[in-house]
Amino acid sequence: MTIATEIPIQQQLLSFGDFIVRYGDSNRYELIDGEVFDLEPTGYHEEVSAFTTTKICAQIDALCLNWFVLQRGLLRPSNLGMTAFRPDVMVVDRNELTKELLWNDQSILTLGSSIKFVMEVVSSNWQNDYARKVEDYAILGIPEYWIADYAGLGGTRHIGKPKQPTLSICTLVKGEYEIQQIRGNQPITSLTFPNLKLTAEQVLKAGR
Repeated sequence: MTIATEIPIQQQLLSFGDFIVRYGDSNRYELIDGEVFDLEPTGYHEEVSAFTTTKICAQIDALCLNWFVLQRGLLRPSNLGMTAFRPDVMVVDRNELTKELLWNDQSILTLGSSIKFVMEVVSSNWQNDYARKVEDYAILGIPEYWIADYAGLGGTRHIGKPKQPTLSICTLVKGEYEIQQIRGNQPITSLTFPNLKLTAEQVLKAGR
């Protein structure tokens, strides 16, 4: 995730429709349970997202998949009426877009079947990435979810003690995520992109 203000920018809860009317033209905002948060990405956060996107795009091309990477599009789960997530990286299956009723007019997805992979880059609101989104993305049936905690901000129950930069690879198994935490030079094992040759450090340091 990107950096979010600690307090929602409005006090009145908004429906998804009201959120789109007020904030739909900007990719800076996310709606969670009716509360609107202003997202302010740091430069390094964007580097991590961009590095991962570049590597994944290469894999999509090599495998001749009819997929593409969507950055900062809205994900509005159909079972959560007052929530619209804005993942940092989403891999979308073009073959499924005919089922997406909002896609032709706006960059909004509602079905987990459209999404093959999601990544969130952790910042100050890490709780959503490690708890809320792990649950919701699993319910949607998204096969793979990465949590890139380049600054080691997550709670100790999520990344251990002492806290350190960690890449969590969440793989969907029987409706729930199995989570593998890797660090440093440990290689990434991705079921979605089995030929991806990267280490945790390469992602968390954005290839530097």
